[in-house]
Amino acid sequence: MKLGYFAMPSHPPERPLKDGHEWDLQVLRWLDELGYDEAWIGEHHTMIWEPHPSPDLLIAQGFLQTKNIRLGPGGFLLPYHHPAELANRVAMLDHISGGRLNFGVAASGAPSDWAMFQVDGLSGENRDMTREALDIILRLWSDEPHFLYKGKYWNVEKPEPMLGFLYPHIKPLQTPHPPIGIAGLSPGSDTLKLAGERGFMPMSLNLNLSYVSSHWDAVEEGARKTGRTPKRSDWRMLREVFVAETDEEAWKQSAGGMMGRMMDEYFLPLLGYFNFTKYLKHTPDVPDSDVTAKYCACHNWLIGSPATVAEKLERAYHEVGGFGTLLVFGFDYVGAPEAWHKSLHLLAKEVFPRVAHLTPQ
Repeated sequence: MKLGYFAMPSHPPERPLKDGHEWDLQVLRWLDELGYDEAWIGEHHTMIWEPHPSPDLLIAQGFLQTKNIRLGPGGFLLPYHHPAELANRVAMLDHISGGRLNFGVAASGAPSDWAMFQVDGLSGENRDMTREALDIILRLWSDEPHFLYKGKYWNVEKPEPMLGFLYPHIKPLQTPHPPIGIAGLSPGSDTLKLAGERGFMPMSLNLNLSYVSSHWDAVEEGARKTGRTPKRSDWRMLREVFVAETDEEAWKQSAGGMMGRMMDEYFLPLLGYFNFTKYLKHTPDVPDSDVTAKYCACHNWLIGSPATVAEKLERAYHEVGGFGTLLVFGFDYVGAPEAWHKSLHLLAKEVFPRVAHLTPQ
């Protein structure tokens, strides 16, 4: 099993944007020093607790301040970008990275972002736009010398050379392109079906494990359409994690710290709006009002001492049938940086050696 990180990035509304950006850079430096394999940075435009509209700005700086860790958007919201422009920008970012870029894509599920960009997410237009944009990007990166694409949402041409020296020339450093990851949240996720269909890396967001198990079914369903055999070693699993010397300290710093505040003030109300609260329950008869940060800490989070977290992680691994990379859900601990750094350290140096035998196929 590999170890990674997923940052929305999440910051409280009072955090100045520059301060939040600096915190995220500091965490990337820590992750690199601690040997984490990868980190993913999200994109949102109208969500005050997720205030980063351009993950590539953070990623480009992160590459210059790290040596080994792979970084990527988690992901670019494809309905909001012209695919030809994004294809060139991502290709250039891959060169800046020296080949350490992962390319995460997403369809966008925020109604306020839909409204800003006038995308009809309720009808599934965001998912259709994502498929079309990705088709265009991959064709632009291919060896196809010339094409004219007239789509439902974009018209793009890869033109023939003009004047003998003007032609599309920017391609990724990695061939044929950086590894592509795509995230899903709901049971039977359409985006995870797309991951299986195209052979992309599936990323499961942080629901109760009984629902997350269904995510692999979606990946396999998509893979059957194209005759692929998906590998669980490619599957990324996002979880809330906090490790401390004792269970009591971990509880205090997580449910009683910024993790708890962010969940109660923002993330749980957001999931409730989409009727996703039920996917956090360990039994269906739990009232929605009981699903608080403390409830999630008890039933869903991987928190505790190194021994406790290792036990919970192994149990989670077997409950979903195995996965390849644990992604730590990132939080803003500007007010307690030592505690967050220690948690990341204990996870890498004391928890993961205890679960080294977990090797999915």
